[in-house]
Amino acid sequence: MADKKRTEPDWQDIRVFLALGRHGSLSAAARTLRVNHATIARRLHSLEETLGEKLVERRPDGYVLTSAGTRALTAASDMEASVQTLGRGWKDDTPKGLVRVNASPALSQGFLIPRLAEITKQYPGLDIDLATDLRTISLERHEADIAIRLGKPQDGDLIAKQLATIGYGFYGTQEICRQVENGAEPVFVGFDEVNGYVPEAIWLARQFPHARVSFRANNQVSQAMAARSGAGLALLPHYIGRTEKSLYACPLAFVPPPREAWLLTRRQQRKDLPIRTVAEYITKIFATERALFEE
Repeated sequence: MADKKRTEPDWQDIRVFLALGRHGSLSAAARTLRVNHATIARRLHSLEETLGEKLVERRPDGYVLTSAGTRALTAASDMEASVQTLGRGWKDDTPKGLVRVNASPALSQGFLIPRLAEITKQYPGLDIDLATDLRTISLERHEADIAIRLGKPQDGDLIAKQLATIGYGFYGTQEICRQVENGAEPVFVGFDEVNGYVPEAIWLARQFPHARVSFRANNQVSQAMAARSGAGLALLPHYIGRTEKSLYACPLAFVPPPREAWLLTRRQQRKDLPIRTVAEYITKIFATERALFEE
């Protein structure tokens, strides 16, 4: 007798779909779940058959959610959160579980990592996954639970809270600053060509179109290290420049306008205890060290 068509989704199918929806490729989903590509494809097909909907479209650069897939990912993420809640027990009101945070490499390495790591000591059941990609990690695709962005988002069902106003300045060694103050043409440390779209890179190229850029790197922490070695002046957010003891502020005629740092969370998860705990902790550390960021 032929097997009856399944009418209720299989939780293992849902887990696979969550991984694929978040990471966008079979390879990344397979690595995350430690299974092979065939298992990912089979589980995805099973879930689509059960739901009667096409959930993803395959494109040259990976898998993209359909509109049905986007709705399914939200529902699947809610199911995952409920399962985690059950796993924590009903009587324990301490935050437990994994919270995924996304911030830029500079903000992560130059400020966030040592401070955010402290929360895992305060709450032994709480784990942090910090993604430091320059590419935007999507909250809507549930790739992250919390994101820190430079600039307020204009759309999406998100809660946005301003954390700080980030000021910028030029920093270099004492000798480099002395040379510039005495009239020498400044030599800069800047972004590599791949990241030439970053606002600070665009601003520097417009203000100093003929200046030499002696060293290029893909993030401002690396640029600070090059400036510390005497390669030139680096245009840095103050929270990096002010904490590098061998770097000095070197005033030039212009600096770029400050940028706003915003903390973003999904509205439907505003009551999730682990996410709320981490979001409040991040807000507190920015407020405590506000002077490190501003002009």
